[in-house]
Amino acid sequence: MHNFGLIGVAGFVAKRHLESIKDTNNNLITCLDPNDSVGIIDSYFPEASFFTEPERFERHIDRLSKRGNKLDYLSICSPNYLHDAHIRMGLKNNIDVICEKPLIVNPKNLDLLEGLEEETGNKINNILQLRLHDSIIDLKNSIDKNKIYDIDLTYITSRGLWYQYSWKSDLSKSGGLCMNIGIHFFDMLIWIFGQCLDLKVYERTNTTVSGYLLLERAKVRWFLSIDKNTLPKSGIRMIRSIKIDDKELEFSNGFGDLHTKSYQRILDGQGFGIKDAKGALCLSSNLMKKDIDKVVDLSCVHPYLEIK
Repeated sequence: MHNFGLIGVAGFVAKRHLESIKDTNNNLITCLDPNDSVGIIDSYFPEASFFTEPERFERHIDRLSKRGNKLDYLSICSPNYLHDAHIRMGLKNNIDVICEKPLIVNPKNLDLLEGLEEETGNKINNILQLRLHDSIIDLKNSIDKNKIYDIDLTYITSRGLWYQYSWKSDLSKSGGLCMNIGIHFFDMLIWIFGQCLDLKVYERTNTTVSGYLLLERAKVRWFLSIDKNTLPKSGIRMIRSIKIDDKELEFSNGFGDLHTKSYQRILDGQGFGIKDAKGALCLSSNLMKKDIDKVVDLSCVHPYLEIK
């Protein structure tokens, strides 16, 4: 049984990490979050100590180590802009790290983190759960490496007004929609169809981003939005669609245990590290910085333009 700490236990994704720690028969012994609305801990690890201040949390994990009860892993579910600092906290305290995507907001700092890994001998693991989805694994195994595929990626999920008042809407803190949402899909596409050779951005606001990618084995038209006005008039609140040569990839099911699978791989020494995360991280960063490309055909910008 391994000892875990968790940063960001009040956040949305923390539940999946709590479940994964429990499902892999390990123990959460301490956690941190500035928000003290963390009653969810009672359903998983009611004996875990809890802190709202990082200084006291770090002092506690140092004391645990000196008492022979050190953390083996530190799971990080904090806001994107804090990942870098929290990863460093883990490594400097001789703890392996498990971090949600994006690994960090600024790709320029990846080399520094690699250096810290080498210096401390501890490892950074990134959650890249879509690589463990059965349908996506089957797709990767079935593609013709001599073919260029046409792909349409559409992800629209309605978010309320709160989003614009949270850290998620601050580009310097979240990295924008491409980091918050798109990076999951960009990582999957790069993993299957190869590295990005060219990119275009057709639209970029606080709520919508769209563009084009040329990968080694695919041409990708992509559209990401949290604006309900970009949804069809049918009343649905979410669209998650990937079409490959006009054939829909069915992967709506099978998400429930992907974090647990990720944790098990990490515990088995097969976690995804910095080199695995780098491609999609750099791509997402570049997409949020690139100049907007002019486009004549508006269907390139919005796949549901005809029914808006």
